[in-house]
Amino acid sequence: MSRVHSAEEFGGADSGAGIPGTRGAPGTQGSPGDMTSAVLAAQQGDEAAFQALFRAVQPVLLRYLTVLVGEDAEDVASEAWLQISRDLGSFTGDFDGFRGWVSTIGRNRAMDLLRRRRRRPAVSVPVEYLHDRAATEDTEGAALTTMGTGAALALISLLPRDQAEAVLLRVVMDLDAAGAARVLGKRAGAVRMASHRGLRKLAKLLEQQATDAAEAAGSGGIPGEPGGPGRSEETSAPGVTPTTAPTLKGTT
Repeated sequence: MSRVHSAEEFGGADSGAGIPGTRGAPGTQGSPGDMTSAVLAAQQGDEAAFQALFRAVQPVLLRYLTVLVGEDAEDVASEAWLQISRDLGSFTGDFDGFRGWVSTIGRNRAMDLLRRRRRRPAVSVPVEYLHDRAATEDTEGAALTTMGTGAALALISLLPRDQAEAVLLRVVMDLDAAGAARVLGKRAGAVRMASHRGLRKLAKLLEQQATDAAEAAGSGGIPGEPGGPGRSEETSAPGVTPTTAPTLKGTT
C-alpha cells in the first residue's frame, strides 16, 4: 500500500510560491488565513467549512490527477476525499499544509490505480481528453498564461513523469518546492530542477507552436495538417493541434 505521509509533515509549510492566478482564482475561497480557519472548523465538524475546502482544492486536484491517470481522475479524487474526510482530525497545520497533505493522498491513490493498470493493461487515454482542463500560472519566471485550457495540460502530459509532476505540483497545486518535495519523496532541489527543466521544454514547444501558427497565417495553410506549413517532425508535440499562438510568459 502507498505510504500516506503524516499530517505533521505538511503542517508548518509556508508557501513561498506566490503563484499569480491561483489564490483568489475561481474555485478558491477567501485568503489563506480564512482557509486555515476553514481547516480548523472542518476538523470540528463544520460541514460548511469542509465544503469550502472541497470547492477550493477539488478543481486543482482534478487537474493534477487527470495528467496522472486520465479519465479516472474523478474516481481517484473521490477515493482521496473519502480518506481526507476520515483522517482530517489527525491533520495539524495551515491551508498550505492541507493542500500538500491532499496532494499526497491523491497521488498515493493514483499510484495504486496505476499499479492495478499494470496488472490489467488498459487502453491509454489520448491527450485530446484534456481539452476542457484548465491551467494556471507558474512562479519561477515562466508561466502558462495565454494557452488554451486543454493545451496546457496536454503539453505537460508529454513531459517526462518527474518533470510533469514537479510542474503540476508547483503550478496547479500551488505548492512550494519543499511541499512538492514531500509529496514526491524527493529533495526540494531536485523538484526545483525538474520543474525548471519541464518549463524550459514547455517553452520550446510553445515557441514552435507560435512559429507554426505565424507561418500558417502568412500562407493560408493550417499548421499540423499533412503537407501544411509549419509542420515540424522534430519539435511539434504529438497529438496536440494548436488552434492559437500561445506564449509562455517571461520567455518572449
